[in-house]
Amino acid sequence: MARTVGIIFSNIHGKEVNELSAKRTLASVPFGGRYRIIDFVLSNMVNSGIINVGVITKYNFYSLMNHIGSGKSWDLSRKNGGLTFLPPFGSESTKLYSSRFEAISNVAYYLRDRTEKYVVMSDCDNVCNMDFSEVVDYHEKKGAEITVVYRKKQLGETVDTKMRTRITVDDDGRVKKVVNSANNTGTVSVFVNILVINRDFLLKIIDNAEELGYKSFSRDVLIRGTDIYKIYGYELKAYFASIDSLGNYYKHSMELLNKDVRDELFRKSGNHIYTSVRDSAPCKITSTAKIKNSLIADGCVIEGTVEGSILFRGVKVAKGAIIRNSILFQNTEVGENSRINCVITDKNVRVLENRFLSGHDTHPSFICEGSVI
Repeated sequence: MARTVGIIFSNIHGKEVNELSAKRTLASVPFGGRYRIIDFVLSNMVNSGIINVGVITKYNFYSLMNHIGSGKSWDLSRKNGGLTFLPPFGSESTKLYSSRFEAISNVAYYLRDRTEKYVVMSDCDNVCNMDFSEVVDYHEKKGAEITVVYRKKQLGETVDTKMRTRITVDDDGRVKKVVNSANNTGTVSVFVNILVINRDFLLKIIDNAEELGYKSFSRDVLIRGTDIYKIYGYELKAYFASIDSLGNYYKHSMELLNKDVRDELFRKSGNHIYTSVRDSAPCKITSTAKIKNSLIADGCVIEGTVEGSILFRGVKVAKGAIIRNSILFQNTEVGENSRINCVITDKNVRVLENRFLSGHDTHPSFICEGSVI
């Protein structure tokens, strides 16, 4: 899809998942045993034919650069275009951004050098398998200036203070109203922070931002622009997960233990999810091991019991240890006869012998990188 350039925001929700992003950008947070969160949106763009992608960074992006490298694993290592990292202070006039609008304004120099007609912008924490070319086709058909992707979401009766951008569309799909709101109940249409926008139109908004007083994309462009701009909505009906809190990270990780969810994410015809490949030894499972409904990556050594859990590369579970409903990052070691339930461990954590650690499925315990328990 040479008519489209991709932009990925790698840090937008980092502070909301501070436990996982204290030493890494949110985009490089491990997910699903062998992936990083950014793998999904990056793969979606490549599968949609987008061959030029800019990744906007802010801080803690060494692990992200180490993971993506030249973009070869996504076929984005090219002489012209391909993958481009867009760090802060990329030009003399830029400043450290605090919103999507400031972030995209900081990389206007990159957009001016592009020739594509459209820009697909997405947060990094959108876990789904979708074809962006379908959204671009819809955008063209409607003659839109902006097309926002939304999904129907059922909100419960419990108190929920998380702000959501809700939209209302008419029978033709045109967005009539956009609001930022919390404490909603019932079925609402929620913007998933993926949109298609005309490149020239976006640059015009950026160039006139100071005069127009624009500082926030959702508030100033979407909410105030429904009567000014041609904004349409595209409904996403496939599986979608947003990693915007530790609780959501745990919840959506555990959903991967459901075969239907795995099939939806990883087995769509022709739409694979790619990641950086590392050569590791196969997983070693001894005669004393018991494993049930779990995802276990290469290089693990399992001598104990693992149930309903996700283990990343190099995890070691000693004899007599019991792991349930937990997520263990790379090189975590669990000693003999220890028990872990509803726990997330970061990299290189050591749990010594005869320890008992437990959280709850609505509030998992988190153990920082390199900790010894």
